[in-house]
Amino acid sequence: MRCSATWWPPASKAAFYKEKTLAIKGKVRSAMFYPAAVLGVACIVTAVIMVWVVPAFKEVFESFGAELPLPTQLVIALSDRFVKYGFLMLMALVTISVLGYRTWRRSPSLQVATDKLALRLPLFGEVIRKAVIARWTSTLSTMFAAGVPLVESLDSVGGASGNAVYTEATRRITAAVRTGTSLNVAMQMVAIGEESGALESMLRKVADAYEEEVDAAIASLSSLMEPIIMVVLGVLIGGLVIAMYLPIFKLGSVV
Repeated sequence: MRCSATWWPPASKAAFYKEKTLAIKGKVRSAMFYPAAVLGVACIVTAVIMVWVVPAFKEVFESFGAELPLPTQLVIALSDRFVKYGFLMLMALVTISVLGYRTWRRSPSLQVATDKLALRLPLFGEVIRKAVIARWTSTLSTMFAAGVPLVESLDSVGGASGNAVYTEATRRITAAVRTGTSLNVAMQMVAIGEESGALESMLRKVADAYEEEVDAAIASLSSLMEPIIMVVLGVLIGGLVIAMYLPIFKLGSVV
């Protein structure tokens, strides 16, 4: 099946597709990198406070000879665990992460489960879903316009989506098309494009529409994540600081 859309040289097609795919992946990664980086720094700062700052305060508080407030006692107890078992906890975390990643790489069912979970994540799930659909339709449009037969195109499109859930769904669509089922019945989408012979153009419009939605979703997500991150950091770091200064405030009120 060939469409009547304007033909592009294969090299230009490949370059355009790669540029669009990298742009979509970059947008999603940038949206997820910022909160992950901030939370990672927050964890490092918290560990430094627990291992070096809190023990110094603990020595000062022991000289008071008075009962410490409950929040301070809890923070000191956590600090003692960090100092005693912190290295073992770090090694266990690294080991579990490496083993978990290797298991995930070797298990298609686990990949489907994690990708399905990613699509259901609050805030991020919708962005991931739209980005996957944009890559899926963009890849199919590019290959279809380059003259690759529909079934062969679908064989490559699933892996290009970057999501195991959509890869599995594409395999089912490919199997249905191989048996003679038309694409609009197998997918229940782009029916008008297939019937009119303008499937490439229809898929390109769908990809462009979802790319615009990804841009809008990322912009909204960025503006929403900033206050959430500030609240989390304020509660985490501010709570530790307040807990360590409570005995000093208490001592000042007694004096």
